[in-house]
Amino acid sequence: MNLPVKNINELKGAAQKLVDFGGTIRIFLFYGDMGAGKTTFIKAICDCLGTHEPVTSPTFSIVNEYEGLNSKIYHFDFYRLKNQNEAFDMGYEEYLYSGQYCFIEWPEKISGLLPEHYIRIDIQVLDNNERKLTFTKI
Repeated sequence: MNLPVKNINELKGAAQKLVDFGGTIRIFLFYGDMGAGKTTFIKAICDCLGTHEPVTSPTFSIVNEYEGLNSKIYHFDFYRLKNQNEAFDMGYEEYLYSGQYCFIEWPEKISGLLPEHYIRIDIQVLDNNERKLTFTKI
């Protein structure tokens, strides 16, 4: 599914479409260049899932945990990982196979550890600062 997003005001609608598109899948991988808007989009998704606490980038903590309306939400940022062993050390498997929502920024850092099924989100910045979101079920 391809979805154009012209401005930040359209993110909430895009977030709801992504949640609906995901169905029962709870693992979401976010791909995009630095500054493409991965964390901003995740904030909008968490809002759709009923989070009332601040959603921030887990760049230094690696993972943040939020309470949604009906589930926990785990938000990862693997940008700072030096190797996949660091994901093992933090117990990534417990999170990914918990049945809770997992939003992963920079999943390419753990490409050998990804589950069999997930939703891939590609965020592309267009010339006029709009975004093109592409959702793919894997």
